[in-house]
Amino acid sequence: MENIITKRITLDDLEKLQKIGRATFEETFSESNSEENMKSYLEEGFSKEKLTAELIATDSEFYFALLKEEVIGYLKVNFGASQTELKDNKALEIERIYVSKAFHGKSVGQLLYDKAIEIAKEKGSEYIWLGVWEENPRAIRFYKKNGFVEFDKHIFKLGDDEQTDIMMKLQLTE
Repeated sequence: MENIITKRITLDDLEKLQKIGRATFEETFSESNSEENMKSYLEEGFSKEKLTAELIATDSEFYFALLKEEVIGYLKVNFGASQTELKDNKALEIERIYVSKAFHGKSVGQLLYDKAIEIAKEKGSEYIWLGVWEENPRAIRFYKKNGFVEFDKHIFKLGDDEQTDIMMKLQLTE
């Protein structure tokens, strides 16, 4: 695989983020969800207003995975008050790692994951946590392979459908 690099996303990248965000979410979840629920989530979850607010939040960071100039995936991490749950100052949350389907199995997810680990260590986080949909075995295997263990479950609403996310964590310090 050619050189894939990570790059911090800024407000200037808003449209690229919106595009990769919608495309990868749709690729990952459209088969398992109603068209209506997908449409409303894609509109709200990836609206310019929501992404702008997330990009300017000081406790969140986004990174692209780039092959040449092409965006092929992205990472979103949260710390402090921006975490979707827990909100533990000793923790870093990986909220999203998404990779274009054409690049699955090419270690792009691992590259973004490694970036998240690097950020967590820079921030002195004691552990990393995330939520992963119980019906996404591929992602669950990926995180288990990287040493994550299940510790809880929570409900994620996609439109009018309540779905269960498995919450997983990785201890970084003793």
